[in-house]
Amino acid sequence: MNKNRLPTAEEQMVTLKQKADKDIDFSDIPEITDWSDMVRGKFYRPIKRQVSLRIDADILDWFKNHNPQYQTAINTALRQYVHAQQ
Repeated sequence: MNKNRLPTAEEQMVTLKQKADKDIDFSDIPEITDWSDMVRGKFYRPIKRQVSLRIDADILDWFKNHNPQYQTAINTALRQYVHAQQ
């Protein structure tokens, strides 16, 4: 390897994978002790599929009147329902 060239991220990952956890220097990474501002799933983006779905008109109207992103709101409500069933 050329001493003037910085290693790529892939090369760094290979090097890190070869080390034991106790041999990795974490001193330049501050420990997080306060998680109050963290957001769960911030970068999680599930795959979306387009479907045709019949919804009662009054339910659809309610979502449209309460949220300009009503499709996302419906998806969120369905996701909360699914998680409550588990």
